[in-house]
Amino acid sequence: MLTAFARAFQTPDLRKKLLFTLGIVVVFRFGQHVPVPGVSFQNVEQCVEEADAAGAGSGLFGLVNMFSGGALLQLTIFALGIMPYITASIILQLLVVVIPRLEALKKEGQSGQAKITQYTRYLTMALAVLQATGLVATARSGTLFPQCTVRNDIIPDDSIFATVLMVVALTSATALIMWMGELITDRGIGNGMSMLMFVSIAAGFPGSLWQIKQQGSLADGWIEFGVVVACGLAMVGLVVFVELAQRRIPVQYAKRMIGRRSYGGTSTYIPLKVNQAGVIPVIFASSLLYIPQLLVQFAGTDSGGWTDWVQRYFTGGDHPYYIITYFLLIVFFAFFYVAITFNPEDVAENMKKYGGFIPGIRAGRPTVEYLSYVLNRITWPGSLYLGLIALVPTVALVMFNAQQDFPFGGTSILIIVGVGLETVRQIESQLHQRNYEGFLR
Repeated sequence: MLTAFARAFQTPDLRKKLLFTLGIVVVFRFGQHVPVPGVSFQNVEQCVEEADAAGAGSGLFGLVNMFSGGALLQLTIFALGIMPYITASIILQLLVVVIPRLEALKKEGQSGQAKITQYTRYLTMALAVLQATGLVATARSGTLFPQCTVRNDIIPDDSIFATVLMVVALTSATALIMWMGELITDRGIGNGMSMLMFVSIAAGFPGSLWQIKQQGSLADGWIEFGVVVACGLAMVGLVVFVELAQRRIPVQYAKRMIGRRSYGGTSTYIPLKVNQAGVIPVIFASSLLYIPQLLVQFAGTDSGGWTDWVQRYFTGGDHPYYIITYFLLIVFFAFFYVAITFNPEDVAENMKKYGGFIPGIRAGRPTVEYLSYVLNRITWPGSLYLGLIALVPTVALVMFNAQQDFPFGGTSILIIVGVGLETVRQIESQLHQRNYEGFLR
């Protein structure tokens, strides 16, 4: 990987793309430290310090805070991060399967995909307005830092003008983030949104590791620090191994004579990844488990027995009920997402249209049944792997008392490794295009 980056910097056009990407990343990180107008930065800093000292972590807003690079709890202009765009993209992917008009647009090719991208932008802005309003209301009510002594003074001015100004600032910053991500995709290296997500998550690693070292008691915390780093490296190796693992289904294309020329007769394969769903099931399960916690936060602790039950079993994150529910939701969403994103009937129809077949399997319905059978078999280990990886922060909660700040969480490792592998693949493919030597030297 390091060799690929070194060779990329030696190529003028690739060097220009890499420097452009780094420039956008610097601007993105700068925006994550600019406070929102109308927020008392001193009171926010005090609340964050008190939450860290009490070991409260980021609690309910942990997932969004991770995707924003810690900007959410700092109440900066990039507090929403790319979470609205991620949510909008997932919603559009689900709607493509449900709404025939969107499915037809997807089949139109590049022009249809451009319209779906435009719909994603509109939905992103709508979600940004809703999330910005919710964040301002949460910060003003003191729910963002429930244990802080100055939680009600985070936003001193409660006028309508100040509220509208904050919502506009947060929404405009989300639009700016979306624009910067598209710039990286068009003029830089890799997928822009994935790259910004990578930067947001990786930015919290040094602070989280150092906090584990400070909280440790063995050899001034260095033993705990070394164990966490070793576990992190082992997890990275496991994730790389599984992410690259795939089941290749051979496909043979029959020869066809058109005029005097012969077409077809080639053999290829359909690559089915073991983790076909990626990190989406973990995000779905985490978001769904945050709903009862969110209801408790807004309903109050004195609302009745159901709030006590939710607080007892689904707030700490280390209760067996929470762990089992989280694991089962990840397995369910893994099968659900694979079912809506990979359609064996469409694949079999396309193969039949171009004269392709799987050796030993008849075209048509038998091919559909065979693809479904193979897909279900490889989804089981993929879903179990996602569930086990996602439970790493819970194990860390018990072993190191790291809570939500454990750096090598399942979601963060999956995203960082996936984005890193994809970026290196793109760099190597562009290097091969420019430095291809062929058979003769």
